[in-house]
Amino acid sequence: MLHRGSSDPTEVSPNSLVQQAHTALAAILREGDAVIDATVGNGHDTLFLAQQVGESGTVYGFDIQQQALDIAYARLQEAGLERRTSLYHAGHEAMAVVLPQSLAGRLKAVVFNLGYLPGGDKVRTTTIHTTLAALEQARELLAPGGGISVLAYTGHPGGREEAEAVKAWAHTLAPDYYKVQITIPPSQSGTAPEWLWIVRV
Repeated sequence: MLHRGSSDPTEVSPNSLVQQAHTALAAILREGDAVIDATVGNGHDTLFLAQQVGESGTVYGFDIQQQALDIAYARLQEAGLERRTSLYHAGHEAMAVVLPQSLAGRLKAVVFNLGYLPGGDKVRTTTIHTTLAALEQARELLAPGGGISVLAYTGHPGGREEAEAVKAWAHTLAPDYYKVQITIPPSQSGTAPEWLWIVRV
């Protein structure tokens, strides 16, 4: 299903899409759930997920930059939620190797924010190869009723190509088992972020 935003310029803002993603995630997450933040970044999604899964839940976070993990951990610690999280200094394509095999088919959500670390090195970005590998692993780890959220930023070099590759991957998913929603806000420049929401039936 393809959704295009209205002409309202607020629909183009990343914050609007983040809010949509958080609303969708909050609707499926419960106390005790296990989830992955596949791109920890500055830890905003990590914190949100930790709040959603409660004291008995766990957030597994991945990032290739130690700077990102340090910022995220400080944010979690300030909120008193660091014990609900396990952060890994590794790329998201390593999730199936790093995480216990017992999590297969049990994860309730996997969250991706594609691009570069806000405020960090803009040269270090997610890539098509590692992102597609991580998405395929996320699909295999996902529980029935679980969701994969992908916020793809397209304004940096390689970002548009990565977003198109992710959409192409999503279109290969069997419609009897996965429901795919793609939100593409209007953008004259063609560089607006796009959001994919994939739910396992």
